[in-house]
Formats: sequence, structure tokens, C-alpha cells
Amino acid sequence: MDQSFPKKEKLKSATLISTLFTEGNSVSKYPLRLVFMEIEETEKIKTAVSVSKRSFKKAVDRNRIKRLMREAYRLNKHLFLNTVKENSLAFMFLYTGKEMPTLEKLNSSMLRIHQKFEDFYALGNSIKHQK
Repeated sequence: MDQSFPKKEKLKSATLISTLFTEGNSVSKYPLRLVFMEIEETEKIKTAVSVSKRSFKKAVDRNRIKRLMREAYRLNKHLFLNTVKENSLAFMFLYTGKEMPTLEKLNSSMLRIHQKFEDFYALGNSIKHQK
């Protein structure tokens, strides 16, 4: 399975991101929060990551955490793709912790949040569509 994270899979649209936060669903498993919603795109999953400026004042720290989050997502992307199947989704991963994480910690957190997302998705909860 392809473990890359190409440019076409990155969520960049400001309007789509704002719609994601207003109409999307979310699941949390400390220290990550996943906000997601169905979209009308050709790509299966569009993903973005974010770290709070309030928790990490230095841009160097925020950028390191975002790099680690993207790497943890890239390594576990196949799990999300298997869960989603035929739908297209937009994902936003938010780091809510207060301490600097390691890749191992983020990797295990990514597995836990995937499990919670899979449980939510399997229940057939209505995922709001973008108009």
C-alpha cells in the first residue's frame, strides 16, 4: 500500500476548512481531536493538521508537532482509507495536548483516534454533506 502523503491529498481550501468546523463531526482521544465531514471530491481523503498557538508559543515547536502528526497520519493512512471505503472525506487533526509529543506517542494516539472514528463511522451516524 502507498504510504505517501502527496499534495493532492492535503486540505488547503479556506472555505472547505471553515465549513468543516461549522458543519463537521468530531471525535476526540487525548491528545488528538479529529474533525471530519463528507465532501464532493475526487480524492478519497483530504487532510490537514493544526496545533494551537495558545499551547505552543514558538513556531518551531508548532511546526515540529505538525510534522510529527503528518508522519503519524502517513504511516496509518491505510486504516482511514479502509474505513472510509467509497466516500470522500475531509479530515482536520488538532493537537490538544500541552507537552511536546514523540512520534511513538502520536502514532499510538493516531491508532486510538482511528478506532474511535471507526466506531463512530460504523454506527451510521449521519455525516453532513457539503453543498
